[in-house]
Amino acid sequence: MILPEGMQADKPRRVCKLQRSLYGLKQASKYWYARLSSFLISHGYKQCASDYYLFLKHGSKTIIALLVYVDDIVLSSNDLAEIQHITHLLDNGFKIKDLGDLRFFWALR
Repeated sequence: MILPEGMQADKPRRVCKLQRSLYGLKQASKYWYARLSSFLISHGYKQCASDYYLFLKHGSKTIIALLVYVDDIVLSSNDLAEIQHITHLLDNGFKIKDLGDLRFFWALR
């Protein structure tokens, strides 16, 4: 582990106790999801009533589904340009990493 900028170790090999969780907040995932859902809704996506983590956007001939799982996003659409568009918007707003095509998807019944 590398110490944060401005912090100095007075003794080598000392253990640090973290006071906050990932991203510096105890409820970081909750706030990240709130920010993401607001972002998607502002770009025309509607949150699915039956699945809180599924966002849909309908066009005249297109549909795009965006599914959020922890900190991963699965995109599916019948229009590649729509996927590229939302990927670009998400990258500008959140600095995402495109992991490529989905190869495995576990669904529980």
